Amino acid sequence: MSTSLRYGWTTGACATAGTTAAYTALLTGEFPDPVEITLPKGQTPAFALAREALGPDFAMAGIVKDAGDDPDVTHGALVSATVRHAAPGTGVTFRAGPGVGTVTKAGLPLAVGEPAINPVPRRMMTEHVLAVAAAHGGTGDVVVEISVEHGEELAKKTWNPRLGILGGLSILGTTGIVVPYSCSAWIDSIRRGIDVARAAGREHVAGCTGSTSEKVAAEVYGLPEDALLDMGDFAGAVLKYLRRHPVPRLTISGGIGKLCKLANGHLDLHSGRSQVDFAVLSATVRAAGGAPDLVEAVRGANTALEALRLCQAEGLPLGDVIAAQSRQVALDTLRGAPVEVDVIVIDRAGVIVGRA
Repeated sequence: MSTSLRYGWTTGACATAGTTAAYTALLTGEFPDPVEITLPKGQTPAFALAREALGPDFAMAGIVKDAGDDPDVTHGALVSATVRHAAPGTGVTFRAGPGVGTVTKAGLPLAVGEPAINPVPRRMMTEHVLAVAAAHGGTGDVVVEISVEHGEELAKKTWNPRLGILGGLSILGTTGIVVPYSCSAWIDSIRRGIDVARAAGREHVAGCTGSTSEKVAAEVYGLPEDALLDMGDFAGAVLKYLRRHPVPRLTISGGIGKLCKLANGHLDLHSGRSQVDFAVLSATVRAAGGAPDLVEAVRGANTALEALRLCQAEGLPLGDVIAAQSRQVALDTLRGAPVEVDVIVIDRAGVIVGRA
């Protein structure tokens, strides 16, 4: 049995397919179904229409997004494009329909007030509108309104509210293809979060591995929401982007298990891609002055939290040691970028157990 994961389509690809079908119907009276589009790298997928409507001055086509085997929040969402004729010479303009957000903060690749339809999907839709116009005698002067059913609710599960994209989802995608578990959307959101923080003049941001560590960083430093980066497992994404786009100060805040992995040089902290190395951790305890019995107990520990508890009982500040090692890995990854780094290590209850 094949275990390969199935690829899917981005919201940008679905919006392009809907736009192509709708504009074709507006000019010809007939919807192509399925409708074929060309993606930026040359692939030519075809999409079945889930909904269509044709009026005297508009056409609408809807596509159900198939994200393949990726756990995408928009999998199964209906992405619709409504196309109307516009004044001669105006070209293709975009509007946010229900469920598509509007940009309200600087720092994103779109101006404040623009619909959250990213540059590559805009280019794809524009190219397809011009191709349809050339094939069927149109002008290519149209207003394209993109909607996502239940998009406002779905957007609450994304970074959009924090990035200042309000009212719904973003229409995304640089290739048109969703690669399962590539985590590219999360990493892109981290980058946009840094962009928004920089545009807002923030001089201190926090990369946090989860909601508890985020709460601790916010409380310790009084950081506003747009300075808090939901780093998750992607420490490398934060550090590499800050290397190119520095902010004066970075706090890394995370649980002892995740930061043990960072301390050991791992930049992807996901349990499927890196593990706590208890041989290394026991050597760390030995170097920090731990007694032989403690060293052996840490080597046989089941979790990083258990190792921490063993060290705490013996008065050895393992949390501080891990924080210092994590800070050094961060500085090494930043490669001299002008970013001051501090690290907060917490336990499961959100208690600070180490700092550097």
